[in-house]
Amino acid sequence: MLKDRLLESFDTYPDFPKKGILFQDLLTVLRDPPLFHELTNEMSRLDLVVNSDAIVAIDARGFFFGTAIALSAKKPLIPIRKPGKLPGELITRSYDLEYGSNSLCLQKKAIKDYKTFCIIDDLFATGGTASCVEQLLLIENKIVQGIAVVVELAGLKGRDLINCELNSQLLIQ
Repeated sequence: MLKDRLLESFDTYPDFPKKGILFQDLLTVLRDPPLFHELTNEMSRLDLVVNSDAIVAIDARGFFFGTAIALSAKKPLIPIRKPGKLPGELITRSYDLEYGSNSLCLQKKAIKDYKTFCIIDDLFATGGTASCVEQLLLIENKIVQGIAVVVELAGLKGRDLINCELNSQLLIQ
């Protein structure tokens, strides 16, 4: 089963990036091409992907999954980056995460021809990053079909911060 294979493939690092954080390393999936292919193909068939005009992938680990999903679903890919990484007119928003704060940027030109979006990331924890991206799109009067992630850490209650559907391939309590 996909969920079991995913769980077995992950590495966990205590106290990274700071003490008290239990870091789930999902990039191990990239070293298993059949698993990565099955995962991204399954995610590309989700209604919230199929019913979106474009895929938004979050810097940086979301790029790996977002690119494969966009390619499989034949959807345009829009990267959301950290400050200083994108040229042109940007929409920027700050957010808090479990070990600090940051900002994300979106090229205004990149989304102008699309109305509906699916946000892709690897991990959904406190919801701060995904909520930031959702708000970036809503500010521009766009529709967020939902957020698709590989893993959701349910105990952190990140769902409370978002207004759209969340689909996780693996739910960890």
